[in-house]
Amino acid sequence: DGERQAFAEAIARVEKRLGGRYPIIVDGREIDTGTYITSINPARPDVVVGVVAAADRQLADAAVGGAAAAFKTWSNTAWEERARILLKVADRLRQQRAEFAALEIFEAGKTWGEADANVTEAIDYLEYYARLALNLGRPQSRHVAGEDNWLWYRARGVGIVLPPWNFPLAILVGMLSAAIVTGNTTLLKPSSQTPVIAACFAKLLQQAGLPPGVVQFLPGSGASVGDYLVRHPGIDFIAFTGSREVGLHIVRQAATVAPGQRQVKHVIAEMGGKNAIIVDSDADPDEAITGIVHSAFGYQGQKCSACSRVIVVGNHYDQLLHRLVEATASLKIGDPADPGMFMGPVIERSARERIQKAIEAGKNHAQLALQVACSGLDTGYFVGPAIFSRVPPDSPLAQDEIFGPVLAVLEARNLDEALRIANGTDYALTGGLYSRSPANIEKVRREFEVGNLYVNRKITGALVDRQPFGGFKLSGLGSKAGGADYLLQFLIPCTFTERTLRRGFAPLERSGEMTRKGI
Repeated sequence: DGERQAFAEAIARVEKRLGGRYPIIVDGREIDTGTYITSINPARPDVVVGVVAAADRQLADAAVGGAAAAFKTWSNTAWEERARILLKVADRLRQQRAEFAALEIFEAGKTWGEADANVTEAIDYLEYYARLALNLGRPQSRHVAGEDNWLWYRARGVGIVLPPWNFPLAILVGMLSAAIVTGNTTLLKPSSQTPVIAACFAKLLQQAGLPPGVVQFLPGSGASVGDYLVRHPGIDFIAFTGSREVGLHIVRQAATVAPGQRQVKHVIAEMGGKNAIIVDSDADPDEAITGIVHSAFGYQGQKCSACSRVIVVGNHYDQLLHRLVEATASLKIGDPADPGMFMGPVIERSARERIQKAIEAGKNHAQLALQVACSGLDTGYFVGPAIFSRVPPDSPLAQDEIFGPVLAVLEARNLDEALRIANGTDYALTGGLYSRSPANIEKVRREFEVGNLYVNRKITGALVDRQPFGGFKLSGLGSKAGGADYLLQFLIPCTFTERTLRRGFAPLERSGEMTRKGI
């Protein structure tokens, strides 16, 4: 009760501060450009969460130049010092956990539990990557008599971090902290739907002692500033999480070598999924229903890991569908500032319209088993859950990422057919199985083409280190976030070899010297 009361008080405090102005930050200088991005509360669009200054191309050039100037000093800073700063940021974020979570309720439309989980995940990223960096900072040696061989890592250079609106703190912090702890300098261009959360975190970085120029905070539209930075010859890498359409656009742009560019841009991109849960013929229906509802409709289905397909194996399709419809119809939908709500609004008006169009179009391909009306919630961007039955595997409902609370329920005669349906999309991000059969669990483990597979539990809520997150096919490219090899994407491996034989004598190893030099 005490924790709940403290969180309610934090929501009240943050609500009183809504409507503030937030500057761009370039080389540690706060700049008000006179052009703004206005962030609104999707549950109450008449409420302004904040007004954030927007950059232009001239400021983008200045930010790239400032990041390049800061790179030499920052990349030569000891790994231990960079890790120490990340841990200090984590400590400050932990102290402000409730306030950041409250801000997510207002700006991103997250419910209490979803908002708090996003902040704690951000803290996990900071601490995990700080500790990984300490290991990477130790040079590896492979010496032989008369020859010293070392492998070490150098930072890539100047990068852009492009986080999404649906995890406006956790994914932002994950990509950004990985980039800077490995010695890179960055430009942070937040999503225009959630720029206030990003602005508050950029300020927290300053307060924690991050040197000016290491992170340039550069809000702006993707069509102007975002595209311009991706094409900029001074950019060495791009870290992006978002839609497949935008991600592939970035990959195409980054592949073009501009005049004056002296490196091939490295792209790290996570681009969504069309995730399926297979319900085996012997599955526990109570567990399956609970996991499906949370996976499909948690945060309004606005997670790249959300379940958008359920594939029912055997002859219990009708019974499972009936129970799934009844469970979903009981969900509470409303303003996420109310702790009793399971679902809040979708992020913006255009998202609501797109989801509603997908639901209407779906009626041409399948049977609408449930569509929850949002009566009395016309002021916000609310969309009730929709469930379709008898969905053809090749229909848009089963193939296209809708990114909202829309669930397709499909049939399969056996597990082999279920796997063919599950794997029959362009994506390979997350998947799930409910089954009591060890043989079937092992078969699905081998054959289900996903980066994250969950058995007898929901398919959302991956934890840093425990379930490193990321997929393949058109779900993205790069190593899994929150995993042991994620930091390597931000580094260039180098070797150093020295012939040490002098007049028939080999000197003692110089491991201490190499370590002191940071090599």
